[in-house]
Amino acid sequence: MTTPAQKITTPAQIEQDILNFKLDQQKNGRAEETIKSRIQVLHQVSKICDLNEPEIVKTWLSDTKNEHHFTQTCTWNNKTKTKFIDSYTAYLNYKQIKWTPPKYQITNRLPFIPTEQEIDLLISASGKMLSAVLQILKETGMRIGELTQLAPLDIDTERKTVNITPEKGSNPRILPISDKLIVMIKNLSRDPRATYTTLFQPHKDTLRDYLCCQRKTLAKKLGNPRIAKIGFHTLRHWKGTMEYHNTKDIIHVKYTLGHKSITSTMIYINLENALFLQTDENFTCKVAHNEQEEQELIQAGFAYVSERNELHFYKKRK
Repeated sequence: MTTPAQKITTPAQIEQDILNFKLDQQKNGRAEETIKSRIQVLHQVSKICDLNEPEIVKTWLSDTKNEHHFTQTCTWNNKTKTKFIDSYTAYLNYKQIKWTPPKYQITNRLPFIPTEQEIDLLISASGKMLSAVLQILKETGMRIGELTQLAPLDIDTERKTVNITPEKGSNPRILPISDKLIVMIKNLSRDPRATYTTLFQPHKDTLRDYLCCQRKTLAKKLGNPRIAKIGFHTLRHWKGTMEYHNTKDIIHVKYTLGHKSITSTMIYINLENALFLQTDENFTCKVAHNEQEEQELIQAGFAYVSERNELHFYKKRK
């Protein structure tokens, strides 16, 4: 008795499947940034595995050495695998292929926060384009995707502000910028052959490659490995932490970063407490008995401490 030969999907068929999946995602109203990241990771994995064979993909995911298939800007850890599984599951649902996705334990850690001196060293050591990118991220805390959408008219040199078009469901906002940054932007020389109309290089991966190379070189030169850990999103975390430290106003930080929910902003209270912990300060303590009182305390700059018997305790430096 013979068995039918296993059907093998050709690379051309996979490419067509990915294209059709992209069109389906667009038709169903998925955010352009979400579609782009999903298509990118599917293309990467399709060079190694047959995307239409989930068991083969699952076996590949279990290989702890598979990170060498990707660029140095991509860390293929459990968090990255979990993000891929979300994209891959969407692809399989489109193809009507069933699978049981593996589950990976993600260890949540507070983000790395460099010193301002380390950030400034990296900015001063970078070329005109990258230094301006890093400076505006430092001053505003915007996402790199928001930065790559900036047009020249989004910079108001008279009012010294930048108008940020949001991504990932965030809020739009207008934030102040420094004279120093305005000069850096004015000094940018655009390639006359460039076809893009944005203020900076519009491709995030290209900017990340520039940053990766520059921070690695500088970290080696200065003998400071911390500089090699500075990424674009690191500056967003630094901005959120410093804004809360300077204002103790979590609502202000929420607006600055464009968060829809204050839950996303609360991490900066923990970061600020960890980085600027001082034992000789006095605090005013308050107890919230309900959600309204909690909101009033947060708006007044109080930080959450703990809860007991359904009472929530908050504190604020005097």
